[in-house]
Formats: sequence, structure tokens, C-alpha cells
Amino acid sequence: MSQEFSESQIIYEDNHILVINKKAGQLVQGDKTGDLSLLELIKDFIKKRDEKPGNVFLGLVHRIDRPTSGLVIYAKTSKALSRLTQMVKNREVKKTYWAIVGKEMIPSSQRLVHYLQKNEKNNKAIVYTKPTATAKEAILTYNLIKTLDNYLLLEVDLETGRHHQIRAQLSKIGVPIKGDLKYGSARSNSDGGISLHARKLKFIHPVTKENIEILAPVPQSDVIWRACEE
Repeated sequence: MSQEFSESQIIYEDNHILVINKKAGQLVQGDKTGDLSLLELIKDFIKKRDEKPGNVFLGLVHRIDRPTSGLVIYAKTSKALSRLTQMVKNREVKKTYWAIVGKEMIPSSQRLVHYLQKNEKNNKAIVYTKPTATAKEAILTYNLIKTLDNYLLLEVDLETGRHHQIRAQLSKIGVPIKGDLKYGSARSNSDGGISLHARKLKFIHPVTKENIEILAPVPQSDVIWRACEE
């Protein structure tokens, strides 16, 4: 799994925000593993590139799971960070994912409503079909956008942002994400990641108020991902 940051991962940058295309396995911010995170690596990159003498301000706006690839927003100013964090909370940042799943008989489009509870012990979401006292409502809509020889490509739009939401909900309906051993995939991917990609972000720029729409190319080292984009 890649722990290095490359300038080619920057998809969008201005004075206030920086959006990168994360590789599977990269850590968005520090955790108990002690591995170098993108937050630290990007700060270091900006410091050198812009020849900044002091500390570089960089704030993480939202997270995506370590084995997932795709778009992550970082803020370069405190004003952008506070506004974007609030926008994420208010669901004003529209996130669209691509997921590769096994070729099973599922409806071509479906809105899934489940109730998720995080199990801290094994870092996994437990999925319920009915409300419980402690579970949180999780809603997504998927559309089947491509059929491959052995897989389906789903486009997933999130209405809520729960822990492992897409992974858990798709697994619940019998189509775990390719490579996602934790949620029932039969085998792992060669890079140790899972075939879930944060494909698109749409939001209003927190400072300039422009409409921003950003698309992340899929991992080019993976032949199945490349087939999805063709």
C-alpha cells in the first residue's frame, strides 16, 4: 500500500482548498498505526514547493476509509475549513462513489435504507433493517452503470455519511465490494485496497461561491477499474 504522496494526485487547488485523488491504502490523517498520513505528507510537500518558512496550515474536511481510493478535500485556510466542515455536516457537499461488486441479480437501481451501529472492537458496522435504540439511519441510492464479464459497476450517491456505510449496506443486500474481506468479499485485491472509489464531488466554493464539480480518474494500475472507465 502506497504511503507516498505525488503531486500528480492533486486534482484541484486554489488559495483556499486542495482536492486530491487518494490511492487505496493511503491514510487521510494520523491514526493508531502511527503510519505517515496524507495530512503530514501534503503539508511537507506544500512547504517545500512554496518555500514556506513557517508552519503550513492544512485541515482535513472529511475522511474516506484507508482501503478506499478517490477524492478527499483539504482546506488551506481556517475560513475554508470551518465553512466546508459545516457544509459537510449540512450535506451540502454531494459525494458520488463508484463501487465494483460481484455479478449478482440485483435491481438496476435502488434506494437502500438501513440502520448502522459501529462495533468499536472490530471496527465494523452492524446493519439492521429496522430502527434500534443505538443504530443510526443510513441511506444511499445506487444505479448500475456498467456490466463487465464478472462484475457490476455501481454508482452510489450518499444521503447520509455513516461509518463504512457503502461497504456495509451493499454487503447486506448480497453484493460486497470487490476486495472487501471485512464485509464478505471472497478474496482480497492485490494492492490490499477495496474497489470503492470516491468518484465525484459537487459543492459551492466556501469563499468564492463558485459551483465546483470535481471528477477523480479511477486507479489506472487496475485492469478492471480501467475497463469501468472505458
